[in-house]
Amino acid sequence: MNEYIEFKNISKSFGKIEVLHNVSFSVKQGEVHALLGENGAGKSTLLNIFHGVYQDYSGEIFYNHQPIKFKSVFDANHHGIAKVHQEINLVNDLTVGENIALGQEDVKGIFVDRKKIDKKSNDILDELGCSFRSRTKVSSLTAGEKQMVLIAKALYSNANTISFDEPTAALSNNEIDHFFKTVEKLKAKGVTILYVSHRLNEIFKICDRVTVFLDGSYVNTFDAKTITKEKLIHSMVGRNVEMFAQRKMPKLYTNEVALKVENLNKPGIFSGIDFEVRRGEIFGLYGLVGSKRTDVVRAIFGAEEHVSGNIYIGGEKVNINSPYDAIKHGIGLVPEERKSQGFVKVFNNAENITLTDIGRYINKFLINDKKKNSSAVEYIKKLNVQPLDSKKMTATLSGGNQQKIVIAKWLHCNSEILILDEPTKGIDVGAKEEIYNLLEELVSQGKTVIIVSSELPEIIGLCDTVMVMSEGKQIKIVRDKFINEKEILKYALGGEFDE
Repeated sequence: MNEYIEFKNISKSFGKIEVLHNVSFSVKQGEVHALLGENGAGKSTLLNIFHGVYQDYSGEIFYNHQPIKFKSVFDANHHGIAKVHQEINLVNDLTVGENIALGQEDVKGIFVDRKKIDKKSNDILDELGCSFRSRTKVSSLTAGEKQMVLIAKALYSNANTISFDEPTAALSNNEIDHFFKTVEKLKAKGVTILYVSHRLNEIFKICDRVTVFLDGSYVNTFDAKTITKEKLIHSMVGRNVEMFAQRKMPKLYTNEVALKVENLNKPGIFSGIDFEVRRGEIFGLYGLVGSKRTDVVRAIFGAEEHVSGNIYIGGEKVNINSPYDAIKHGIGLVPEERKSQGFVKVFNNAENITLTDIGRYINKFLINDKKKNSSAVEYIKKLNVQPLDSKKMTATLSGGNQQKIVIAKWLHCNSEILILDEPTKGIDVGAKEEIYNLLEELVSQGKTVIIVSSELPEIIGLCDTVMVMSEGKQIKIVRDKFINEKEILKYALGGEFDE
């Protein structure tokens, strides 16, 4: 096999944050080449560069020995390069065939050739082992079936290079088997495949070689048939990490159980979630893409429907069917998407901070703005929000200061259990350290903190206990000396289930 795709010194930054640093490696024609690394290692960014999503980067890419720099995804498609995204981006109101052929429709004269589209689409669907047809409405399909439509769309264009970003995340076991057979057929035809997955078993089963990324840098390329799982994991975490996320006051928790979750389930999303969090503890949830960590904490907060199981607070069973119920029982959630879910964009700092407990400022149907602003200022000063202005629009603040306002909202209503989903996502190092110190201060006051984070150094440096998840399952509860990168990543990549 010849060197078919070559990446030479690829670097990419978003503002001051460098996400790829001098990445160089090659892919051979007709191979299934895996890209492996922790969350945020740079895999998806590299694929987006290759597919023309990002044009602002340094370095060179050679495709079939020719230098290329695609101007758009359409430009890449025109050159026979297709991508199957992790996110399902189909038009629900169209049929399967219409989605598959969208942007590449066969025509007969000036009209779309529906008959030809249906035949080509159905042939591909048969190859993939799908029972639905070209004329089936996409809106009637399951998530797994929709993922198969995306794969069919890539095959429809007769692409000679296809990249898959977590393609089996939403597929059933039978669909995965069909997909693997399809990959083998594509490989036999000489199609080159770039394959991003956190499932090591998949990589060992269908990939020829695997390239490992770490913190935006290239580590090494291995033969998937000879590298061991242990060596592969070590290559992903074999570094010295200088962590800001370090506890100054470890083990502040008591023996009192603040929150107990018992057999929490949401059909098709997660199941069998059982854990306890002690008062004064920082409890971490870690998992790779598709682990459903966010779904679990949203369920605890009452923001998910069709959830079964039991939740106990302070030893008493409670019914949490909505965020209102959660707030009433002293639970607050700082969501991952703070700009769309954490605060109201048209509100100022005082309005956002007092939002969850505005009732205390209402007297005879009127809001006491002076008292409300005075209360908000206390939290703004306490959390060192810059600028120290209660009337400043929250949307105009930096990411770190916005996050402080969202946290202040829950401190204002005296939440005893604070859940933070990606608490330091998109904020600078200084703000990170302030938030770490704040979390430690909260547990020192007897509050309970649960954090969901994609950053292993953050999980390791802050948490007393870590629950590792994979594909909607609770894999392991890790404590004490076992809270280290290699141990946690081992379970996140598919270790044994917790007993």
